[in-house]
Amino acid sequence: MSRSRSGPLGRTAALSVVALLLSACAVGPDYVRPSVVTPGDYKESQGWTPAQPRDDASRGPWWEVFGDPQLNALEAEVSAANQNVAVAEAQLRQARALVRQARAAYFPQITLGVGVTRSRAPALSSSGSSGTSGTTTTSITSGGTGTGTSGSRGSGQAVTSFTLPLEVSWEPDLWGRVRRSVESNQAGAQASAADLVNVALSLQAELASDYFQLRSLDAQKKLLDDTVAYYQRSLQLTRNRYDAGVASRVDVRQAETQLTSTQAQAIDVGVQRAQLEHAVATLVGRPASNLSLAFAPLTATPPPVPVGLPSALLERRPDVAGAERRVAAANAQIGVAKSAYFPVVTLTASFGFESTSFGDWLTWPSRFWAVGPSVSQLVFDGGLRRAQTDQARAAHEATVATYRQTVLTAFQEVEDNVAALRILEQEALAQDAAVRAAVDTVMLVTNQYRAGTVSYLEVVVAQATALANQRTAVEIAGRRMAAAVLLVKALGGGWDASTVASHRAP
Repeated sequence: MSRSRSGPLGRTAALSVVALLLSACAVGPDYVRPSVVTPGDYKESQGWTPAQPRDDASRGPWWEVFGDPQLNALEAEVSAANQNVAVAEAQLRQARALVRQARAAYFPQITLGVGVTRSRAPALSSSGSSGTSGTTTTSITSGGTGTGTSGSRGSGQAVTSFTLPLEVSWEPDLWGRVRRSVESNQAGAQASAADLVNVALSLQAELASDYFQLRSLDAQKKLLDDTVAYYQRSLQLTRNRYDAGVASRVDVRQAETQLTSTQAQAIDVGVQRAQLEHAVATLVGRPASNLSLAFAPLTATPPPVPVGLPSALLERRPDVAGAERRVAAANAQIGVAKSAYFPVVTLTASFGFESTSFGDWLTWPSRFWAVGPSVSQLVFDGGLRRAQTDQARAAHEATVATYRQTVLTAFQEVEDNVAALRILEQEALAQDAAVRAAVDTVMLVTNQYRAGTVSYLEVVVAQATALANQRTAVEIAGRRMAAAVLLVKALGGGWDASTVASHRAP
């Protein structure tokens, strides 16, 4: 009966199987999402209800809820042309490449080389005094006797060596170092994907805010231009009364002063409008000189924005999702640091051809091979591994704190803008009433002035009060639109954290 014997290759194969079985374990803590305090409802939403709450609102281009074609066209250019978005997109590709780099450690490294070496061994004589001849010795071998010079080490001739080695090296992931590294880099890539969305969302919200502020300035310009036309008629009335001898020259000068100061205010609006137009051009990736927005006063009102529940906010904010993924990445790095405490097992194998004759180089007798495992264990490092583990734990704790702070900030931003919309809505109603009262006062005082019962100073005061209230009403309308934009941004702009899974690297 014959008995099989396993050679070095068989033992190496068995060791590889055992290594694969052991690679199922990974050191370090498994990831658990940090707990956060989530309120049951938004405090500031009490007493404020959108006209038509829609929890099934579109999760596509969120800016379309404002119903402005010009805004829609500009928003479409942000993701395509803005350079900050391009930076975030490049960082996402970089993060995905890091995942592939980490996964490459799962596989063996194979190196193929070729070499031609020309060398000469030294021809040394026997040891002895300098300048004296060596001692002749006689050696007896199985083939007879012979003479030689003691200390002879080579013929002194040049030799050419031809080599063609193939080397394979593999470090099994026994302790999960590679797995934790892949886990960390993949979570980092998902965080970069969320960052890309967050950058785009922030720029889109900034564009919408600038756009509505510009339209609010257009509304102020229209108000001031209409007021200038009205003041011109008042000045003409005052001049007619002065020519008739029923008004003083002081009245004329007051009317002229009021007219010219209002004209100056109308001109001054152009400064901020030009700056906002330039900001919009930069956001859409154009030179400031290549974009002009036609005059169009703001007439829109804030659309209904469903705020939903605070618990849903964690899944709707890309910055919250990015912070949470960074916690997962830092958690995996603890396992990477802990794996340094365990031995390093490396399996190596080499095969090739080597000869001093080119004709015999690639022949079977010129072959060589070597195979075998090696195990190494770091026994003293001066506290390096412990310090690296402590550093990884501290970094994890920092990301947990950052995540929780990001969640708190998210709740604050929603509460801030819900409160702003609710309060500004009430303020707008009160301000509209103040505008109506101020306009009526101007009409009454103007009629009294025509009748000669009041001075022109009272007309000037009434007109200035009416203009101030009208400008305040326009500013409130612009602030309401800005608050609506910021609320949509605070709610995540229709984004959902489930899309993070689609950014897993191949």
